[in-house]
Amino acid sequence: MRVQLEGQSLRLRIDEAELESLLAGHPIENRTVWPDGRTEIQQIDLTARIGWLRKGDVWHVRLPEPEVRALAARLPSREGLQFSLATPDGGTLQVLFDVDVRDSTRKRLHKPSKGDA
Repeated sequence: MRVQLEGQSLRLRIDEAELESLLAGHPIENRTVWPDGRTEIQQIDLTARIGWLRKGDVWHVRLPEPEVRALAARLPSREGLQFSLATPDGGTLQVLFDVDVRDSTRKRLHKPSKGDA
């Protein structure tokens, strides 16, 4: 999983293998160990609706399963999913979720034929 954080925008990009795991009901995560020894984890799982929860050093990003399954059905696509989460100051955090289009194209459109090694 690739995590990009800039201002009030969080972008989460996964590959096809991670998507398969997510659709099978398994959370996926990105883990970073900082030079001070502290570990931070960003975790994605599927639920009924968008949500976010922090437990210690773990960010749990909950994505709506129906929308993620609909995205999976139309891959490869450059268009991902976009959600807004309210922040305590009255603002929003934009959450962008997508599946790597190059990986999807390789996996879904360029399947090897019988003569390929």
